[in-house]
Amino acid sequence: MMRESVSTTQYRIIIQGRVQGVGFRYFARRTAKSLGVKGFVQNKRDGSVLIQAKAEKLTLKLFCDILRQGNGYSQVRHIEIEEMEVTDIYHDFEIK
Repeated sequence: MMRESVSTTQYRIIIQGRVQGVGFRYFARRTAKSLGVKGFVQNKRDGSVLIQAKAEKLTLKLFCDILRQGNGYSQVRHIEIEEMEVTDIYHDFEIK
């Protein structure tokens, strides 16, 4: 248990570009679930997408790399990643 808290990281990710109305949140959830990432994804009023994600650092790096590529319908122009304090409130990955 202690080892998990040491290796687990949490990111706040903001993705800008053509990421709303193109299935991006569903793509993010499917990708997160396949990698074992916990957290959520939601659209923001400014047209960007907000993701809070918790997993091991290497897993989060891979998650961000896949998000950068998008789902074929989206066009990611900018991705901002901020490391956060790890919380234990996420038990799954959901769309808000």
